Amino acid sequence: MLDFGTLRHARLLRTRTRSSLFIPKRRYACEENGLSLLLVRDRKAAGRFVFPETFSQVILAIGVLAFTLPTLYEVATTGWTTEQGGHGPLVVATGGWLVWRELTDQRASLVPGKLAIGLAVLLPMLLIFVMSRITGIIELESFAMYFALIAAAYLLFGFGLLRAIWFPIVYLALALPPPDSVVAAVTQPLKIAISQWAVSLLHWVGYPIGGSGVTIQIAQYQLLVAAACAGLNSIISLGAICLFYVYLRRRSDLGSFAVVALSVIPIAIFSNFIRVLVLILITYYFGEAAGQGFIHDFAGLTMFAVALMTVFGVDALYANLRHRATQGVGR
Repeated sequence: MLDFGTLRHARLLRTRTRSSLFIPKRRYACEENGLSLLLVRDRKAAGRFVFPETFSQVILAIGVLAFTLPTLYEVATTGWTTEQGGHGPLVVATGGWLVWRELTDQRASLVPGKLAIGLAVLLPMLLIFVMSRITGIIELESFAMYFALIAAAYLLFGFGLLRAIWFPIVYLALALPPPDSVVAAVTQPLKIAISQWAVSLLHWVGYPIGGSGVTIQIAQYQLLVAAACAGLNSIISLGAICLFYVYLRRRSDLGSFAVVALSVIPIAIFSNFIRVLVLILITYYFGEAAGQGFIHDFAGLTMFAVALMTVFGVDALYANLRHRATQGVGR
């Protein structure tokens, strides 16, 4: 015979284990004198909406969207529409998927962070964000927004959550436009070096070519090596794709991660050097219209694909060599 006191005790336990948003389907077993009672609670029938907690979460989501959407819109319209930032939408899409993947695969302990540490980062970032918004410096504004969101996540959910999604946090930063001063400082030496290498090689094989800085003169044509041909775009894009690829495949292998990531820089520079050579020769043989039209963009896509395949090849070669070395040590 079933004891109704036990039943009331089971209902009390069931009530204490309710979710903060909805009451899921649960099974409760009560044993009395060898008898088992299964209490099944259906989510659809017994689920109860708790308004205050959900309302606070909705307000928080609205506040985050109001804070981020104007800046993201500016980044998308001014940065992602250029060749330099064309990888941004891909990084955002894959980075969002990585965040969802890490949060579902790992159960991070959600303990609010220390108030002093969080505010020490959040308040300066908010001040920089406001000043950048007023002055229209989108690069500084986007990075201030990004670090302010990280600081807010630390205050609300603690270091455990940030540690669980550390790679998506670093990876998503690649979608933000770098400052123009950094772009100029990095691309100017690359542009000059690539121009000089191309002029020296073609002059050595007998072409009527000369150059000064980033300006190249071949026959009656004058070319200018732009930042897009200097390797920075390929370095950022290749770096983003490479990091995503290596993290998914070898997230626990720091050696492979470092080797493949570091190989991106010389591969990107060399591929853009070949691109400049090809465009110079196309201009010389087929005219300036051919070198600056569809073939210009097609050459860039082709060289990017070749560089990406080279990165994958370096990863496979390194893994093969490491596997053989491990087998040799094992013997």
